[in-house]
Amino acid sequence: MSDAFTKFEHAGWERVAGKYDSTWSTSTRQFIEPLLDSANVSAKMSVLDMGCGPGYVSAAAAERGANPIGLDFSQEMIAIAKRTFPKIEFREGDAQDLPFPDQTFDRAVANFALLHLANPERAMAEACRVLKPVGRFGFTTWAKMEENPFIKLMDDAIQAHANLNVDLPPGPPYYLFENEDEFRKALERAGFDGASMTFKVRTIRWKVPSAQFIFDAESKAGVRTAGLLALQTPEILRKIQMALEKSVRQYATTDGLAIPKAAYVVAISKKPTAS
Repeated sequence: MSDAFTKFEHAGWERVAGKYDSTWSTSTRQFIEPLLDSANVSAKMSVLDMGCGPGYVSAAAAERGANPIGLDFSQEMIAIAKRTFPKIEFREGDAQDLPFPDQTFDRAVANFALLHLANPERAMAEACRVLKPVGRFGFTTWAKMEENPFIKLMDDAIQAHANLNVDLPPGPPYYLFENEDEFRKALERAGFDGASMTFKVRTIRWKVPSAQFIFDAESKAGVRTAGLLALQTPEILRKIQMALEKSVRQYATTDGLAIPKAAYVVAISKKPTAS
């Protein structure tokens, strides 16, 4: 864990792991079944859940009759996963340097994990390495701002009011790659068969009780945005929160808010080996 971004992310998730279920899970769990469908996860398959967090994807794979192993770099996340799903195997480890031999798994999946890595393409190559010759890799990552209303809400408030000239470790782009073709090229560089890639945009509605809930989730239960917010003055934070509260009113319902969030659901097969 030598690079600054990985240390930053690791420390952040160790700090907020216990808050994940009560904040982000109602959003990210909505993408699990589409993710497993895209990777064609089914019974008796060995499945690696990369960046498993509290273990929800592993549990969903197990419900399909698959044999998952969850891996995460956060000791706190692994502890939560083990307590919640005691019958599933979870290990602490780095998705960029997987502790498994070549050709171990039928499937590998990553639900919003790649954006938390200093080198997402290395993790893709590692996923390819540990997959069997007919293996398939599926992952989700947040869609770009123009396709993703929730991201735009928060970004607009931050861009309008925050001091962006703060000392944070540089990381990968928030949206990983610019378009479907760039995803395909990166995965081909990692050893996958570009012709086999599926790429879908999926939009869900994140139901939350209030704008205060969103602001608290971003500032107290996140890592990357939370790092930026932690370096703002109280006055700037108030302005960001007020701007957010104003902009989310368009998504008001009778019992809170229902905000659209969009992600790319991507899956691809390992390139066949030459006979």
